[in-house]
Amino acid sequence: MSPDEQAIRNVVALWHRATAAGDVETVLGLMAEDVVFLVAGYPPMRGRVAFERGLRGLLAQHCIESTSDVQEVEVSGSLAYCWNSLTVRVVPLAGGPAMVRTGNALSILRKQPNGSWVVVRDANMLVLAS
Repeated sequence: MSPDEQAIRNVVALWHRATAAGDVETVLGLMAEDVVFLVAGYPPMRGRVAFERGLRGLLAQHCIESTSDVQEVEVSGSLAYCWNSLTVRVVPLAGGPAMVRTGNALSILRKQPNGSWVVVRDANMLVLAS
């Protein structure tokens, strides 16, 4: 495994850990300012500020537990893509059943001048688990 592929796998793992811990600042640091998230049935979520607003709102009343199985990472120069099989559990802090979504996500990442990788585009194809 190349150092870049390992670095991208580390971004994925850190994203999960930081989200579970409610560490919004760390999650935001893993994405570009101009990031775009694509989710079926919704308009594109454009920019880090929009993502932050949504994540903080969700974490105010829920905790998020997520796991992924990286299926593929391909690096070409300063761009890469990462395909994950993903499970996300959104658990109400007040109690009650969790909402579980599963499926695939495809992320495009860009290498920064300091050598780190950040998400620039993300297509989330999760559906409610049955």
